[in-house]
Amino acid sequence: MSTQPLLSIPLCERLLSAAMERGADFAEVYVERNEFTAVTLEEDKVKSAQNGLSQGVGVRVISGPRVGYAYSDDLDDEALFRAARTAAFIANGGGSEKAYGVSRVAQSDRYALATHLADVQVAKKRDLLLRANSTARAYDPRVKQVMCTWADSTKRILIANTRGLLAEDTQDMCRISTMVVVEGANDERRTGSYGGGGRVAFEHFDTFTPERVATEAARQAISCLGAEEAEAGQQTVVLAPGWSGILLHEAVGHGLEADFIRKGTSLFAGKLGQKVASDLVTVIDDGTIPNARGSLNIDDEGHAGEHKVLIENGELKGYMFDSLNADLMGQRTTGSGRRESFKHLPMPRMTNTYLAPGRDTPDDIVKSVDKGIYCANFGGGQVDITNGNFVFEVSEAYALEGGKLGRPLKGVTLIGVGPEALKNVTRVGNDPRHDPGMGTCGKDGQSVPVGVGLPTLRIDNMTVGGTKVRR
Repeated sequence: MSTQPLLSIPLCERLLSAAMERGADFAEVYVERNEFTAVTLEEDKVKSAQNGLSQGVGVRVISGPRVGYAYSDDLDDEALFRAARTAAFIANGGGSEKAYGVSRVAQSDRYALATHLADVQVAKKRDLLLRANSTARAYDPRVKQVMCTWADSTKRILIANTRGLLAEDTQDMCRISTMVVVEGANDERRTGSYGGGGRVAFEHFDTFTPERVATEAARQAISCLGAEEAEAGQQTVVLAPGWSGILLHEAVGHGLEADFIRKGTSLFAGKLGQKVASDLVTVIDDGTIPNARGSLNIDDEGHAGEHKVLIENGELKGYMFDSLNADLMGQRTTGSGRRESFKHLPMPRMTNTYLAPGRDTPDDIVKSVDKGIYCANFGGGQVDITNGNFVFEVSEAYALEGGKLGRPLKGVTLIGVGPEALKNVTRVGNDPRHDPGMGTCGKDGQSVPVGVGLPTLRIDNMTVGGTKVRR
């Protein structure tokens, strides 16, 4: 990995001065250098293996509500100053150029690695996939297809702005995943997938092994063979700990991001201090968890990642702010300004979003349900921010009968309104668990890594979409 300075401090200061030549309230320079690797294995063969590098500079100028943004992947001075003046022209603040100085801010280091992922040989990453493939193939003769992927990046960023801030960070990220297709009787086909990683060293996979990943993916697929049709209607559901937190992320988290709050398009707008969930529900967004996928030493505006309580004992306590929306709303940033790359504007985004644990044991929660559905794993989902309506596919589900897990079910979807679902939470487990490090969140065309988490959770009166009429 290159250790050359991303951009000199004097050049950053000159770019800021050029960005403010028409006047404005604020200007920012964002510099990024990203070294990445991607390997794919399919049909027992490595289909692709690539190393790549992307780098560039984005310049943002803000004048009131107007935002100008321009970027360049050409790091020559002429191209950078052209980008700065283009952003200034778009923002059109009116004024004259002056000098700006910046100085470094102190910051935490929540994911320091002895060896950056960019410095690990591609052959070692490929070998993980070969091991995963062999394990999945050997799991059961009904395994017909296996696809394994590896992706990592070592991203260095630098942010300088006209408020005097200068911040830098090196952010490693990796993930391994396996998808398995199995075939049962009557040509029935089912899939299973599993993976994980985070801002972790390559040695993480000495314990979170490719064998473990492949075994879990194959288990999921095999367990779904012979699944019965799910009943439709209002039911009690129990969510498994960990990855089920994706429901919380989508159904509630996005509605607490400040851009939706400021525009009044979120159903949580104007509800600070009000009850929006059961007394058992405390929702936290935490960018400070060591080595977690969504954690940040600094966000993409140079501000420290934070531990934020969004909902406490059912009461709405706060929102997630980037600097633009914080300024426009008279608030402070919560270290939630994130962007996909130098080509994108920052916006308020989640980091690691999870539900705080309760007092019930998982066994007691399961035993408390006479008839319902246990949701072990989730697939895709979508939510309407304006009204909180969500639909989620459950990729692995089981009938709950007489307080025990029963037959596997297929065709299960969960349908509801975020706050209403949270108001119907009646039991929260004492088994908090974060996902293994596989979440990616999309918003307005930008993708960023995130973490989710949940203890075992019981929700009553959840609308279940299924293909069988409930008796």
